[in-house]
Amino acid sequence: MSSIGLSLKLTLPSDAPFPISAFHSDSKPRKLSPTLRFGPRMAVAAPTNFGFKDLMETIMVDVHRAENRPLNVPLIAPFTIATCRLEKVENVAIRIELKNGCVGWGEAPILPFVTAEDQPIAIAKATEACEFLRRCPEMTLSSALGEISGILPGHEFASVRAGVEMALIDAVASDIGVPLWRLFGGVSNTITTDITIPIVPPAEAAALASKYCKQGFGTLKLKVGKNLNTDIEVLQAIREIHPDCLFILDANEGYKPMEAVEVLEKLHEMGVTPILFEQPVHRDDWDGLGYVTHIARNKYGVSVAADESCRSVTDVKKIVEGDLADVINIKLAKVGVVGALEIIEIAKASGLKLMIGGMIETRLAMGFSGHLAAGLGVFQFIDLDTPLLLSEDPVHGGYKVSGAVYEFTNSRGHGGFLHWDEIA
Repeated sequence: MSSIGLSLKLTLPSDAPFPISAFHSDSKPRKLSPTLRFGPRMAVAAPTNFGFKDLMETIMVDVHRAENRPLNVPLIAPFTIATCRLEKVENVAIRIELKNGCVGWGEAPILPFVTAEDQPIAIAKATEACEFLRRCPEMTLSSALGEISGILPGHEFASVRAGVEMALIDAVASDIGVPLWRLFGGVSNTITTDITIPIVPPAEAAALASKYCKQGFGTLKLKVGKNLNTDIEVLQAIREIHPDCLFILDANEGYKPMEAVEVLEKLHEMGVTPILFEQPVHRDDWDGLGYVTHIARNKYGVSVAADESCRSVTDVKKIVEGDLADVINIKLAKVGVVGALEIIEIAKASGLKLMIGGMIETRLAMGFSGHLAAGLGVFQFIDLDTPLLLSEDPVHGGYKVSGAVYEFTNSRGHGGFLHWDEIA
């Protein structure tokens, strides 16, 4: 596993039964809430082992309050990729409170040229979804998620849909006292992430590589795709500082197919083999993606990941049928939580490897994605580093950070606590 920069610490067996009362935020025994009910005409005992699919179809949700606010956080330094430059996060935070007082948090990340929504649109659509949840009658979690999918359909509103889904699922997890990593399978409660170096001059990239090496990051994800020659210079500078690190190249659609192949050739001459080449060409250049994938795989032994090219189940099926990529990058902001789970099943059945990543998010969204990755244990590549790029963090808790390792706690939901008034 270390060859791809992923280390999962198996702290609990996936098939071990667990008592619901063992996972409450104050570590005190907890019974199921009196307001927790199952589907119509179902007489069942309180469960002792619960999976997410069971939860969706049986647990009832009754929303008391649902609201959203802008979530603006400055970055430590400008973050430049092939398609845009950011100086701060301008996302949307979502808070859902059930009638019994349990609270869930979500985040709709906004990244220009990737998410379809900008912040004003995201706020408007989140408000629409929150208003619906406040006035709708009690229903199963599955029905609530289905209604949200209707209000926020497709890729156009995927980021907001993901944020609302996160908050709903988190609130329900809090209600039954189960941390999300257990809810999604319980394979592990830790993940090891890579760290991203944006497009910067070679000297600055080398300084960042040195810092991250000292902090324990073994895998560096390099943003490339803006200038081929400069990209090679950056790679050379980093290689001198951190010779043992593993490389992921992320072009964010920046190369033409022949340029992408040229990068691989020059790296080969340097004796460098990336463990992954992410989105080398434009999202709609399917022929180019397939061409680069076949050259990378057969000539250089490099896997190619589809990121921006994979925004729906339809895209995944197209990639599978055409053998257009080796890896699918799952980002909740592109497809939502429910959509991500569906895509994961298709990818697994088709033999594609899986990566999980994010936009530029706080630990609200990254924490949720981390719980998903740890609980499922199916991701060969983990890229959930964006909270480490923020100059401040209005979100507290959720997980402990030790270098590249995130450790998730047994607290309620995904454990994050947002100081709501601070972002009003």
